Amino acid sequence: MTPEELRTFCLSFNDAVEEFPFTPETSVFKVAGKMFALSALGGRPLTVNLKCDPDLAVQLRAAHPEIAPGYHMNKRHWNTVTADGELPDDQLRELIEDSYDLVVAGLPRARRLRLDRP
Repeated sequence: MTPEELRTFCLSFNDAVEEFPFTPETSVFKVAGKMFALSALGGRPLTVNLKCDPDLAVQLRAAHPEIAPGYHMNKRHWNTVTADGELPDDQLRELIEDSYDLVVAGLPRARRLRLDRP
């Protein structure tokens, strides 16, 4: 996955925005003001931090060397995924979508309902 493909996919979700609260080089993708992905899109190799269910996070790390505990994040809830082609793009997209869904699930009900409207 290229940096532009990563950006485009993250922004394809309902109400997703890209912000730069840390540095101009670090893209933070949010929904309803909550972060679901973080990446230095110009970094090599390309990596992305993604929220993950804690039990699944441990399983993914054990099964895939390109998935590690979240760099500079709560390592129980975040993974850093190296997007260098070793992990199939479909699986990376699934991990991004899961991260978005986890954040949305934690929003107040009224906010979730507004996100579901077309």
